[in-house]
Amino acid sequence: MAGVNNKVKSTNDIELKDRLVAINRVTKVTKGGRTFSFAAIVVVGNEDGIVGWGLGKAGEVTTAIAKGVEAAKKNLIKVPVLKGTVPHEQIAKFGGSEVFIKPAAPGTGVKAGGAMRAVLESVGVTDVLAKSKGSSNPHNLVKATIEALGELRDAYTVAQNRGVSMEKVFKG
Repeated sequence: MAGVNNKVKSTNDIELKDRLVAINRVTKVTKGGRTFSFAAIVVVGNEDGIVGWGLGKAGEVTTAIAKGVEAAKKNLIKVPVLKGTVPHEQIAKFGGSEVFIKPAAPGTGVKAGGAMRAVLESVGVTDVLAKSKGSSNPHNLVKATIEALGELRDAYTVAQNRGVSMEKVFKG
């Protein structure tokens, strides 16, 4: 979405928790036999509105995860979380994956599957209804979910962008 700038500037004072979404073992066939390497997709977040994802590739699983965490810290975004849920419905696509995120009443929990659940829990959402359509590829699901979260705006941001008062946002 044009005009939405919610990149996080500094990661020094943020306590981030990482979640492993998927590990993929990749085989390269060479003259000397098969060579295995690993690709890990990782989501990091502070469970208070900041989330990012990263992809790490290495010869060992632990190294791939560490590289993924470092990559995730480089592309963090700020997400508005209101009373444990998202401010409004949002749809986003990435590749063959499409995600739908909808606010839920307190006590509902995170109704989301696999890769979407990891992203939503990392950002600090406790009540949300989510649906993934199309491809269930974890890479594309994570990217589509982060894109959907990045397009969310709270009422204060909408009022500020329009140059009107908060009351006018809710009346209009």
